[in-house]
Amino acid sequence: MFGMIKNSLFGGTEVTEYKLLSSETKEGINYEVRRYDSARYASVCSEGRSFDQAASESVKRLLMYTGGSNEQGVGMGMTAPVAITVFTRDDGAMSRRFVIGLRIPSRYQDNPPTPTDGSVKIEDRPGMTVYALQFGGFAGECEFRMEASRLTRILGETAPYQRKQYFCCGYDPPFKIYGRRNEVWFIQEEP
Repeated sequence: MFGMIKNSLFGGTEVTEYKLLSSETKEGINYEVRRYDSARYASVCSEGRSFDQAASESVKRLLMYTGGSNEQGVGMGMTAPVAITVFTRDDGAMSRRFVIGLRIPSRYQDNPPTPTDGSVKIEDRPGMTVYALQFGGFAGECEFRMEASRLTRILGETAPYQRKQYFCCGYDPPFKIYGRRNEVWFIQEEP
């Protein structure tokens, strides 16, 4: 527990790098097209809970893992963003199935510590191109749904992105009051 708190309060946060492919403005709304490389993530699957419950419970597990609750007892430091995969129903609404992921810090990508919590899994995620819409403030299910709707509207019907899932991303610890960064990512369909 101390490792998790130390990581959150005193550790530097390694922000996931990406290649900016373009910056776009449509209907007065700015969004970016970015390319992320493949990487290893620690993730927790959650089913049957609300977005906010799943996020809260799963992020705690991931922070414990990165804070040293792993077989090697290594405090790895923080990465950002926490990326929550949202799976949508046929009507576009959020299902009650989420995958909450945190990229393993660069230093541990080749050999991540083994989780001691059975719900934390290490997964290899492929590279991807995303449409990213950034917004501020404290974000929960309502705010992410609203921003996902805005991104859907500005991209329109013809944009090549996956409609069955998207990412809700948070970059900041809960005690940060001002200058918060959140994003919604839609995964671009690969040609």
